Amino acid sequence: LRIPGVLQQTTAQESVTDEEWGLLQQAINEALTAFRAFRVQEGAALEKMFTEKLDGIARLLAEVEPYEKDRIATIRGRLMDNLSKISEQKGSITDKKVSVAYDQSRLEAELIYYLEKLDITEEKVRLKKHCSYFMDTMNEAQSQGKKLGFIVQEIGREVNTTGSKANDFNIQQIVVKMKDEVEKLKEQLANVL
Repeated sequence: LRIPGVLQQTTAQESVTDEEWGLLQQAINEALTAFRAFRVQEGAALEKMFTEKLDGIARLLAEVEPYEKDRIATIRGRLMDNLSKISEQKGSITDKKVSVAYDQSRLEAELIYYLEKLDITEEKVRLKKHCSYFMDTMNEAQSQGKKLGFIVQEIGREVNTTGSKANDFNIQQIVVKMKDEVEKLKEQLANVL
């Protein structure tokens, strides 16, 4: 605006004719109509992308199922193998076998407690509910951008908790893919009012 000749003040007041004003109003109305149409088009594209990402998360969550069943058995087997190895170790001083006595029922109780801590059933249920809630909120008549952002945060928390409890390489790989989907959702939420 400081460049010479960009703005100039005139002493005479210019007036706009009715015809010019009509053309200006028509141009403004056309611009607003085009703007609204673009927002509808962009909203439809975002809705499609959100749906694809949520479907991707649900599909990935379903891929966790087969690994989850094997995971508990693998962890249990590994713990029992380690316990039997400890029982069979030779003493360092006398080279005699060291006998480790333990209460089998107490071991089972501790094992159940430990395996329950690794259970991801609750996280899976909450993740499904959050994805469903996101879809319901997205389809509401009024703009829900902030609310959708909060829901995506909850989705991310459940994915992170699933990954930290997984204790299985295959599940953790799937969790990384889910995190990628969540990040894409977060990026696009910036475009929602």
